[in-house]
Parts: sequence; structure tokens; C-alpha cells
Amino acid sequence: MRIQEDNGRLRLMKRWWSWAALLCVFPGAVAGQYQDRDGSGAPKTTAAAPLPEDRIDINHASLPKLLKIPGMTESWAGRILRFRPYHSKLDLLEKGIVSGQVYDRIKDFIIAHRDSQ
Repeated sequence: MRIQEDNGRLRLMKRWWSWAALLCVFPGAVAGQYQDRDGSGAPKTTAAAPLPEDRIDINHASLPKLLKIPGMTESWAGRILRFRPYHSKLDLLEKGIVSGQVYDRIKDFIIAHRDSQ
């Protein structure tokens, strides 16, 4: 009899811990669906960013024009020119053309047009 009581308590405890574990995991799974799906880790454009037509196109701009971007240096601008063309401005970060800090400084001022201008 004693063994059956112990087994019954163990089953009950096992069932209780299974539910407790499920309740601990479930809120994390639900919260995950509301996270940003962008896996690049790049921050979004800020509200103070210029309009898209006022941004500098990294596929067509000359070196002097790239140097007008706030936070741009001559070496980074040279790298941008050297590794053209880009499908999007995120290519600068994903392909290692510029560092994450540089991208954060310039992302609001650039755009990558795919068509010729």
C-alpha cells in the first residue's frame, strides 16, 4: 500500500511540475511573437532623418558627396565606393563595408537606389 501512495504522490508532483514549467515557458513564447522580425540588429531610422529624396545614394554618389554625410570619413567613403553596387543600405553592415558604429551614424542620411539615375 505504501508504494502505491508514494507512486500516486510522485505522479501528482510530476504532473504539477510539468504544468508549472509549461506556464513559465508559455509567456516567453507569446512575447516572442511581438518582437521585431529583423534579425540584422540594425536600429530603425530615427524620426529626425531626412526624406528619402534628400538622402545620398551610396550607389551613385561621388566621393565629395559621400563626405557631406555627417559622421562620414574619407576612408569609409572610399570603402563604400570600392564595393559598389549595393541592393540596400544594410549591405554596408552585412558585408562588413562599415562598422556598426559608423552605420548607426550614417544610416539616416543614405539610401541605395538600384536603378540608374
